[in-house]
Amino acid sequence: MLRVAVVGSGPSGVYTAQALVQQRAVPGVTVDVIDRLPCPYGLVRYGVAPDHEKIKSLQNNLREALEHPAVTFLGNVRVGEDLAPRRLLDLYHAVVYCVGAAADRRLGIPGEDLPGSFSATEFVSWYSAHPDAAPGGFVLGARSAVVIGVGNVAVDVARVLARGAEELRPTDVPDAALAALAESRVADIHMVGRRGPGQAKFTTKELRELGALPGAEALVQDDEAALDPAWTDPSGLSPAARRNVEVLRGWAGSAARGHGRRIRLRFFLRPVALLGEDAVRAVRFERTVPDGRGGVVGTGRFEEIDSQLVLRSVGYRGVPIPGLPFDGERGTVPHEQGRVLRDGAPSPGEYVAGWIKRGPTGVIGTNRSCAKETVASLLADAGSLAARPLPADPVAALRSAGQEPVRWPGWLGIEAAEAALGQRLGRGRVKIPDWDGLLTAARQEG
Repeated sequence: MLRVAVVGSGPSGVYTAQALVQQRAVPGVTVDVIDRLPCPYGLVRYGVAPDHEKIKSLQNNLREALEHPAVTFLGNVRVGEDLAPRRLLDLYHAVVYCVGAAADRRLGIPGEDLPGSFSATEFVSWYSAHPDAAPGGFVLGARSAVVIGVGNVAVDVARVLARGAEELRPTDVPDAALAALAESRVADIHMVGRRGPGQAKFTTKELRELGALPGAEALVQDDEAALDPAWTDPSGLSPAARRNVEVLRGWAGSAARGHGRRIRLRFFLRPVALLGEDAVRAVRFERTVPDGRGGVVGTGRFEEIDSQLVLRSVGYRGVPIPGLPFDGERGTVPHEQGRVLRDGAPSPGEYVAGWIKRGPTGVIGTNRSCAKETVASLLADAGSLAARPLPADPVAALRSAGQEPVRWPGWLGIEAAEAALGQRLGRGRVKIPDWDGLLTAARQEG
């Protein structure tokens, strides 16, 4: 028998658990999937935009893996300061950390911490009902918003700002966020990148959605985008980048048609400061130009965009887990084919998968192959790992360590409570946005 803990119940964690219980080389593997939150699915629940129902339906596939007889879900368990990795390794033959990249990269410019300036992740957590999310106030009063970044997360937050609240009403957006979005006065949403259209990181499908929003229009400044040589000759771009340029060119040069909201895609602008005294009032950008090597250089010319709301979407970064080694430069745990390295040598029984292993790269499906590599390493070590004696009941040991695990019936209780909440509000299922509400629902059922 081999008992494994997987820390993290997002795609990388669930794919790791699935690979472990479906393999046949080492019989009798059991997996406890541990998460800090009382809810499973990670960023599929708390990161996918509420109007992207097809992607959110991936929860059904993850659910199937978590309901496997050899898999146990244990939510509301905090690994790190409350439960040290060495202590966790006393309870399991092996531990696989799949904790993602929870922090946002910063701009490192003056004014970044002014009121009205947030990371895009904070905004996403708010409309996704993450229990750690900051309270509302993201949109009330703002008439102009600047989204810094041109990836899919930037597109998501721009789209949510531009959508009418009635369009979001059928989704699981929490009621307080829906009410705030309904009262929003944001009319101009500027999505800004420091490089050109050919280097933007969003996918074409996401981009096209911006041009199909009722009551909103997408605009591109032709003279600005044309600084990119690929604007007139996209032949050297990847097929995906060529499609992006094609969509953007269709929006370029169009005059505003009087819609209630405008999404203005801007390029070759590098943020240098957020301006304001008590709150953000504008963002100062330096105009950039291509340097001929895929990057940009500053021109010494500056432009200010009025804004009372700034959402920074410039990438993610891994966060150290107390008790685990950490590469601060890469934002990952040092490893060799998934085996955690301590002082350059593999640490018996400790593994990583997902973003904390490779950095915030790839799509959801990338986590499957990443998990398989780690599982292959773990199974190769299984002979020596399984020889170590363990306590009979890890859940009892977790409770004695001060943890209060939420098991699968507790999660089903949360699901039922969210369905009932939506029914009371005359909506579909609506997420519970706070810790007390989630844990109360879990305890009633669990």
